[in-house]
Amino acid sequence: MRMTRIPLFTASVLIFYTGVLAAEATRENILGSWEGPLVIGRDNMTLAFTFTLQGEEIAAVLTSSGLGIYGMPADTVIVDGPRITIRIPRLDLEFTGVARMTKSGAVMRIDGDWFQYSEMVPVILLPVENPSF
Repeated sequence: MRMTRIPLFTASVLIFYTGVLAAEATRENILGSWEGPLVIGRDNMTLAFTFTLQGEEIAAVLTSSGLGIYGMPADTVIVDGPRITIRIPRLDLEFTGVARMTKSGAVMRIDGDWFQYSEMVPVILLPVENPSF
């Protein structure tokens, strides 16, 4: 059996473009609203992030009736491949998540962690047409 060797440069280019395509697929597939439960101590509330495209950048707003927040814009939104980071410093809040994709490349959920006031809470966000509150 004969093995074909791929030159290192060609392999590097393929890996780079595969990563770029995955990042672009994630960027496009997270647009819209994502909602999930946030359980802090005995408080169980729902939160939603709504992602939009503003020019070339992804923007996000936070909505949570339990927190009394309705459409607060994030200061920072970073989408790096399947990894998503959202920062809202005025709330001392950082959400970091990973987009979980189907075999076809569609994002089916975002598994993340809500960091606020030195506390970390796991959160799973699912796609919704509009936030339910």
